[in-house]
Amino acid sequence: MPFEPLTHEPAVEPGQAVEIARDVVVIPNHGVELVPNIGVIGGGHSVLVVDTGLGPRNAEKVLAFAAEQARGRRLYLTTTHFHPEHAFGAQVFADQATYLVNSAQAADLVHKGPGYLEMFRGLGAPVARNLEDVVLIAPDVVFDDGYELDLGGRVVRLGATGRAHSPGDQVVTVPDAGVLFTGDLVEAGQFAIFPWFPPYDTDVSGSRWIEVLRRLDAARPDLVVPGHGDVSGRRILTDVREYLELLRDETWRRRDSALPEETIAAELEALMIERHPEWEGRDWIAKGVGCFCADHSGHQAAGAGETAESASA
Repeated sequence: MPFEPLTHEPAVEPGQAVEIARDVVVIPNHGVELVPNIGVIGGGHSVLVVDTGLGPRNAEKVLAFAAEQARGRRLYLTTTHFHPEHAFGAQVFADQATYLVNSAQAADLVHKGPGYLEMFRGLGAPVARNLEDVVLIAPDVVFDDGYELDLGGRVVRLGATGRAHSPGDQVVTVPDAGVLFTGDLVEAGQFAIFPWFPPYDTDVSGSRWIEVLRRLDAARPDLVVPGHGDVSGRRILTDVREYLELLRDETWRRRDSALPEETIAAELEALMIERHPEWEGRDWIAKGVGCFCADHSGHQAAGAGETAESASA
């Protein structure tokens, strides 16, 4: 989600698709803002598409590519979370594929989808054009924590991670290929995207995000397909977690000294840019500081509760 109006076309380019493992294809975003990495995962009788691109026009290209890859196999669709460039093309798949998401993401689509649609339409003419005629559809299958999808000789796992980047975050694991699709829990070559927009959206949790990344790393995937940026090795899970931990620790240390949020954000922007001068998305650092400042209040409250409990004991 950029802060300046977008001037380029946020176009998915299926012609640039690459096979990263047997019958696991990624349509890469090549660093283009508001274009996600999109997955097409095949099995003996079915194919799963991961994310749609921004709006119906992009989703039509994704669907055409997936149908060509499928060669008559049944189509499924899932989305890593409800944000517009990942999920706001699902309507195109309505008569062609079975759409599966976790229950928290389904709730996000209902309760937050219309607001995000309106917000994104204000991000420049190219975005508004791609979001014309968007209809937010209900999924065909809704599950709670996890779902094992049999594609025919290959079982793909859809896993709700719990609240982190968003309440309905979902990863997609292809165990026999060692591939993990993370959505925006992981980005390559850019600072973590914190959708921290008080009072409209404050559901992101940096602290829980760190724990989710620790769990994902423990599963030891070989390849990680981030929401945006290059397909990477497992190390990227550690890199993102360590960045979030540093952002948390430095924010909380300054908050303990009663520094105002604006001062903390300015100091940490300078620190993080010095550490990662090549990363894009510098505006997200201050959003992350805002999120961790809010987490700090909860952390303090929890600590006070533990102290009182110890004293009464």
